[in-house]
Amino acid sequence: MYKRILLKLSGESLQGRLSGGICENRLMEYAEQIVEIANMGIQVGIVIGGGNIFRGLKGIERGFDRVKGDQMGMLATVINSLALQSAIESKGASCKVLTAIRMEPIAEFYSKQKAIDALERGEIVIFSAGTGNPYFTTDTGASLRGIEIEADVMLKGTRVDGVYDSDPEKNPNAVKFDNITFDEVYRQNLKVMDLTATAMCAENNLPIIVFNMDKRGNLKELLSGSPIGTVVSN
Repeated sequence: MYKRILLKLSGESLQGRLSGGICENRLMEYAEQIVEIANMGIQVGIVIGGGNIFRGLKGIERGFDRVKGDQMGMLATVINSLALQSAIESKGASCKVLTAIRMEPIAEFYSKQKAIDALERGEIVIFSAGTGNPYFTTDTGASLRGIEIEADVMLKGTRVDGVYDSDPEKNPNAVKFDNITFDEVYRQNLKVMDLTATAMCAENNLPIIVFNMDKRGNLKELLSGSPIGTVVSN
């Protein structure tokens, strides 16, 4: 079993079947699954995107300045983080939100030691506002935080059950990988995460497991040793 994990969630997943915003049922489902694994003694760090509220890159298409668009996206991740924190705390667990941009009293400013101290106390820690810099995705933010807190693995929760050689939602004959190397991901141009995030994980030997977070119970089963999803490693 892993001692410490970094769970990466997409903002879009929080909208459930809605066209945007936060689906309360999906939020509570995620909170239940996260608290369940924390109760197993696993230290849990989380990064969640903001695409259900605002995507910086889409903003550029509408005429937004890239830096302002990315800053709006960072703030969207803070909204999602506060929502997830509230849901987790409603399940009886202790949860802290740390931000990459100073915004007290909304949440505390991030530092590695502050995060690790909280994790070792048994608190669930949510890292928000990406890296605090424009031109970086929340995938890269997740890689950075996973490396900094010395996580054993990054779990990338998606709506598909692993990495395929083509989009399984478009190609019914797509082939799923159980294991794949970072080099093969580069060679085949597979969309696991953006290249910066993938390169950081490869260089720092942080394996990634891509799995379907929307199937209830998957997170606990994966961390109990069941062969779920796709392992990406060196």
